[in-house]
Amino acid sequence: MELIILITQCLIITLAVTTGFAYLTLFERRLLARLQHRVGPNRAGPFGLLQPIADAVKLFFKEDIVPTMADKRVYLLAPALAVIPALIIWAVIPLGCWNIAGGYEACFDGGASGPLSNVLQIADINVGVLYLLAVTSIGVYGLTLAGWASNSKYSMLGGIRSSAQLISYELALGLAVLGAVMSAGTLSTTEIVVGQNVLWGIVPQFLGFVIFMISATAEVARAPFDLVEAEQELTSGYNTEYGSMKFALFFMAEYIKLIAVSAIAVMFYFGGWRFPGLETLGSGVTDLFGPTVGALVVGIVSLLAFLGKVALFLFVSVWVRASWPRVRYDQLMSLGWKWLLPLALINIFMTAVVTVLVPNQILQGVILLVLGIIVIAVALRLSQTPRITSQVKLAKTTEQMRP
Repeated sequence: MELIILITQCLIITLAVTTGFAYLTLFERRLLARLQHRVGPNRAGPFGLLQPIADAVKLFFKEDIVPTMADKRVYLLAPALAVIPALIIWAVIPLGCWNIAGGYEACFDGGASGPLSNVLQIADINVGVLYLLAVTSIGVYGLTLAGWASNSKYSMLGGIRSSAQLISYELALGLAVLGAVMSAGTLSTTEIVVGQNVLWGIVPQFLGFVIFMISATAEVARAPFDLVEAEQELTSGYNTEYGSMKFALFFMAEYIKLIAVSAIAVMFYFGGWRFPGLETLGSGVTDLFGPTVGALVVGIVSLLAFLGKVALFLFVSVWVRASWPRVRYDQLMSLGWKWLLPLALINIFMTAVVTVLVPNQILQGVILLVLGIIVIAVALRLSQTPRITSQVKLAKTTEQMRP
């Protein structure tokens, strides 16, 4: 029974994520068209709903070419190394809470354990955060190896950029997550969500949230940090020599990772599947219809709440892409090493000191929120380049030079 549930969970989440990737492209195209005042994808079927299907059919039937001088084994392996980490990262993310083994109460006190305690999470392990950090670190290998194995200067430059960018921002990302872990006092993703019953993580970790969002955007190579595939400089970057479904796998990996980092941000900073009034709803339904129906209703509402929060983050990501120009490579490295990394260390220091000195959780959150806003304001002030006043003096005219 447990094995059947596990296989079913894996299949459903894999199909849901891959389908979500397809229609995220449609969502992005239509939203970009709305934000940038241009005609959107509204020609393939009603409201453009058939466009992702048309894209999939097109990619399946495109000619599959392997460059003659490429390292064929690594060339074929690289797309899989890019997409597999994007899929397996979902194993420890709680998408909601549906306790089949008992009532809804176990979702809010974290007392239940086992495969039936929450069928909306594949694996509840006590080091779930370490698993997330480890899996997100693997994705860089697929992009780097794709650039190297293609035997193309454009692909190689894209692969080098991807390795430098992802490794640089991975440090700030990990330190931002460490701040959230310190506030929660656990490495379990389930307990992190359950522990946000008083305050959502964004209150004590506002500075960490800002660092996380910037670093995560760079980690998934999204605009304005999409320098690994800058068309003006690298033709297409690491995937220049890829076509057909191998190109589609890179495309899929980018969007699935975008959905995944949005889900991780919701889990750490926005209460995960928690929603105001959810526990009261579960209590009322249980009193009327019994614990089984109460657990089912809590599971459905918690899942919808989680998906709604993720959709909000996806909207913000597309909004940033439509509004913000691509940064230069030196600006990218400067932001990661000179600003985000020191700010992440400051956030850890503040979190440690306040957690030790202030025992009250609400007071901790308020103090850390105020300190985080102050640190961000100071950083923005220091980052402003001073205005250079002109020192040029106009030459005197002939009439002015006359005595």
